[in-house]
Amino acid sequence: MFDFIDNYGTEKQCEDALFNWRWPQGFICILCKHTHFCHLKKRNLFQCNKCHYQASITSNTLFSKTKLSLTVWFMAMHLLTQSKTSISALELKRQLGVNYKTAWSVRHKLLQGMKEFNDLSPISGVIQLDDVYWGGEHRGGKRGRGSENKTPFVTAVSVNEEGHPLQMKMTVVDGFRSKTIEAWAKKHLAIGSEVTSDKLACFTSVTKAGCGHTRIKCGGNLELLDSKEFKWVNTMIGNVKTALTGTCHSINSKHLPRYLAEFCFRFNHRFNLRNLLPLLGEIMVKTPPMPKKYLKMAESYG
Repeated sequence: MFDFIDNYGTEKQCEDALFNWRWPQGFICILCKHTHFCHLKKRNLFQCNKCHYQASITSNTLFSKTKLSLTVWFMAMHLLTQSKTSISALELKRQLGVNYKTAWSVRHKLLQGMKEFNDLSPISGVIQLDDVYWGGEHRGGKRGRGSENKTPFVTAVSVNEEGHPLQMKMTVVDGFRSKTIEAWAKKHLAIGSEVTSDKLACFTSVTKAGCGHTRIKCGGNLELLDSKEFKWVNTMIGNVKTALTGTCHSINSKHLPRYLAEFCFRFNHRFNLRNLLPLLGEIMVKTPPMPKKYLKMAESYG
């Protein structure tokens, strides 16, 4: 926290950080690519000297049209990136001193940035794969996999030669069908990866994405789920479900992709916690704006 205050404790420090993340090589006009500009201090705008295009430090980013000070945004980024088990919108409201709707919007914009960044890079190597469901059946409703209240998602964890976890993907899908898993694998698994899964038939489709595949029959044998082939994927599923249930209490399944992306983002970059906030800041300034009406809509699958 002291390091955070030293680096981002004032509005000027936050503005300088955003400028460097957005234009690491110096200002570049998005219209004419000219690099010379003037700073209109009264309006806090940057104006291109050639075409006179004006841009604020937050325009065309996920910070776009915000009425909050940057110090509030940076504190939210700090709290989200440094918390091991996440932080709810209600707790974020208390910490930031804003109303609940603002806290929810800030949180979900940050999670959207994490999700879009996670989707850019497939994981590779030796991968443990499993199918998961979020939620349970309604009282009197259908039970099991066909429950209308269950949201399916895929969990994949890559491990090194010693069997230690490296990276994780948790992605909501529209069902466990061969075409769905094939499309998911082509987007999220690197060609040449070696995948281990149970004998769910749809998982054989990872071979169509250029991956090797080993199937292990588990059936009702719970001891096999604790074997080294499934150890980390099951551990991460349990950890994330426990953290989500304990932190958020109630989650609308249409936003589940963002919640899962948050845990993947922190887990995949856990070895350099100091770099998490700058990395998220760079992501935010490179991600297009998302108005609140779109933020409330269901996230896309895959």
